[in-house]
Amino acid sequence: MEQRHLGRTGLRVSRIGLGTLTWGRDTEEHDAADQLKVFWEAGGTLVDTADVYGDGEAEYLLGRLMDGLVPRRDLVISTKAGSVPDPDRRFDCSRGHLLAALDASLARLGTDYVDVWHVHAFDPYTPLEETLQALDLAVASGRARYAGVSNFCGWQLAKAATWQLAAPGVRTRIAGTQMEYSLLQRGVEREVLPAALDLGVGLLPSSPLGRGVLTGKYRHSTPADSRGASDHMGPFVAPYLDDTASSIVDAVQTAADGLAATPLQVALAWVRDRPGVVAPIVGARNAQQLTAALSVETLSLPDEICRALDDVSAPVHRYPDHDWSTL
Repeated sequence: MEQRHLGRTGLRVSRIGLGTLTWGRDTEEHDAADQLKVFWEAGGTLVDTADVYGDGEAEYLLGRLMDGLVPRRDLVISTKAGSVPDPDRRFDCSRGHLLAALDASLARLGTDYVDVWHVHAFDPYTPLEETLQALDLAVASGRARYAGVSNFCGWQLAKAATWQLAAPGVRTRIAGTQMEYSLLQRGVEREVLPAALDLGVGLLPSSPLGRGVLTGKYRHSTPADSRGASDHMGPFVAPYLDDTASSIVDAVQTAADGLAATPLQVALAWVRDRPGVVAPIVGARNAQQLTAALSVETLSLPDEICRALDDVSAPVHRYPDHDWSTL
């Protein structure tokens, strides 16, 4: 699998990443093991997790699999911290919480370091400088090799990345940002992606298949074994089952038919090759689904197909993104 640099750093990662959101909850150990082995054998290196996935079980499961299935040195492990199970405060990005969470993640993963450590979301109740100092301390202590953020809007990303570049002392630059990005969700193109491109921050798209909707599985009904039919994941899928999404899914299907490819391949190739994108993070229910996603490695979309998909999925960005005289 082709490797790409994460932002303006020397770290190279596979251009498709393996997500573990459902590990330890919906994905049992044997399915997780099959996925990791298939991913590794295909040349994949980037495995993304978080301390809250499965209430920590995803990290614990990944750690066990690294111990006996795939060598730690062959993987680029990315995890996140900052989300908390508190209805009154969804995120705690204080220095104390973040560093304690990192230590707990390392214990569950059974490793001395993670390759990339992300702040899971912006915390409005903690000074940003304090949050960023936790990243500096993690890297300086060797517990993390690179640092990033997740779910930061444009101004938050720009402020964080600029602070790390401009503040006095030895600072850890923001290497990557993880954001939802797909043909069904192009909101990052408004401000996040321009900021990332300007500041040398690599984009790691989550939900690159529109929460599974872009595969076409929901075109006519909701399969009983799908995420959309489950109690806890159904509300996650539901926003992308409207008429607007349906027209985009139809266009993806048309493109797939013309290319003798699958809708999954077309949708994933589109986001993988967008400017600024390093590696879409793909989650799968089993190894068969993951193999289907990894088959996109051989596909590059023709320019005319990309333009057609761009047009049908284009979000409405007017002032101030475009000069007022062009409105």
